[in-house]
Amino acid sequence: MSPRLKALSVHLLTATGAVLSMFAMLAAVEEKWSLMFLWLVAALIVDGIDGPLARRYHVKTNWPNYDGILMDLIIDYLTYVFIPAFALFKSGLLPGWTGWLAIIMICYGSVIYFVDTRMKTKDKSFAGFPGCWNMVVLVLFATQPSQTVILLVVILLTVTMFTNLKFIHPVRTNRWHEISLAVTVAWIVLASWAAWWDFQEGPVAKWLLVLTSLYLALAGIAQQLVPEGIRRVR
Repeated sequence: MSPRLKALSVHLLTATGAVLSMFAMLAAVEEKWSLMFLWLVAALIVDGIDGPLARRYHVKTNWPNYDGILMDLIIDYLTYVFIPAFALFKSGLLPGWTGWLAIIMICYGSVIYFVDTRMKTKDKSFAGFPGCWNMVVLVLFATQPSQTVILLVVILLTVTMFTNLKFIHPVRTNRWHEISLAVTVAWIVLASWAAWWDFQEGPVAKWLLVLTSLYLALAGIAQQLVPEGIRRVR
């Protein structure tokens, strides 16, 4: 296969995320939450592998006609933000005014964050929470915390979008890369398991999902607190 066809194939792979988002939305409209999350996890996997492939096959050079970054952002907003926000509102986890406040904060804050040219740090991490509401809402479905806790999580993460707190990119952040990638794979397996069993995954799987989520959420902040190169003094 020629380099141009390889580059085109990567773009076409990225575009499948739009179809997966439609499948997820159709499931969400029918309130089939487990099926919706399975489609969203599939979209997350595509999003995780198309970036490395795009860099490997130099899509900007070999097929510059398509803007892969723009395509990725459009699909990410659907799968990371819009559909999870709809699910959080429609599921009843946040009834009444709390649901309205949550979807307004999630949708409005995320669209502003997605167009911020400063969202990436020098080490390929994110400056502020990167709007991965698909992962957050899935964990909320799996753990079923109180309404107050859910609302506080939404408010806190929305606020952190507009801070300098660092959040790792599981594929691109070099520091702790092997651990982060392994934790991400474990999270995907656990999330798929939880959705497959309609969020009756059992306490062990539930707590492992929570722990892997905490690592992904806090690893970047931990890296800021312990700068690279600093060693313990015995």
